Amino acid sequence: MKPRQRSQLIAGFLIIFSVFILIALFLQTAQMIGKSYSGHFLPLSVQEKEISANLRGHVFMLADEIGERNIWLPQKLNAAAVYIEQVWQEQSFAVQRQEYAARGVESANLIIEIPGIAMPDQIIVVGAHYDTVLGSPGANDNGSGVASLLELSRLLAGMKPARTIRFVAFTNEEPPFFLRLDMGSRVYASRSRSRNENIVGMLSLETMGYYSEAPNSQEYPFPFSFFYPHTANFIGFVGNIRSRHLVRLSLAAFRNTTKFPSEGTAAPGWLTGIGWSDHWSFWREGYRAIMVTDTAFFRYDPYHTRKDTPEKIGYDRLARVTKGLAEVVIELANTEKLQ
Repeated sequence: MKPRQRSQLIAGFLIIFSVFILIALFLQTAQMIGKSYSGHFLPLSVQEKEISANLRGHVFMLADEIGERNIWLPQKLNAAAVYIEQVWQEQSFAVQRQEYAARGVESANLIIEIPGIAMPDQIIVVGAHYDTVLGSPGANDNGSGVASLLELSRLLAGMKPARTIRFVAFTNEEPPFFLRLDMGSRVYASRSRSRNENIVGMLSLETMGYYSEAPNSQEYPFPFSFFYPHTANFIGFVGNIRSRHLVRLSLAAFRNTTKFPSEGTAAPGWLTGIGWSDHWSFWREGYRAIMVTDTAFFRYDPYHTRKDTPEKIGYDRLARVTKGLAEVVIELANTEKLQ
């Protein structure tokens, strides 16, 4: 056998071996607790109807009345921040602002919290970014995540959790800040680490509002298509290997309380899409964090375009997901052993 042929054979063997290792890793880490709901979408409860209406109002305000919001349109970015702040004040929260300059533009992360009673030093962070990519009104990315964040704080206001629950609206998640030091969530997570804050779990609400029952409406990067359904009717819980316990706890709490399709994975953070939101910033600081998502452009064609508009959001389905996430946050805030 010629040296070149031998090298090609070895390279081919290594590729096949790597694929088998990757598949074995998925089989070990992607196993989740409980079973996804597979029935018809049930009528909304009275509470869920209220949530749906509120979600619609938030998304239309952010993506229609305000519209594109980023550092190139600083007045719009600030208008979104002011709106979020006003909603939280109406919910009787005191809003903190973490201000910093990004490319010369004053920007702000917005923070509220519900103090813990038994373990106040342990913090659950629930966050969503409110900026948009250049040229998009951002109804789904990420008006849907912000709307869900605002409804979660309303639903949980007044509770007395064991752990502290902190809600954060992050600025500057989209390019040119994405996965960089001046990304809003990175600024926030870095400050949390410098203060030695004990964040025991973080949920990033990212692009959550589009669902379809059409066959083959869901796509995936390799190798996820071997393991997950091809109908885009589910909400996903996504984390890296280190955050696998948080993924499992969150998915189990959702499945135990909510009749809505759900999937979860804990996979290497370098795989395509696994770290593509604000949870990445918390990984960089050593915190366990996961993303809750409809998988964005793997099912949603208007992603990052001018067509990402409010009428494309499934508000009733997002309402059920949001109500289920309230149960997830309650479980994470009160369970005896989180890690």
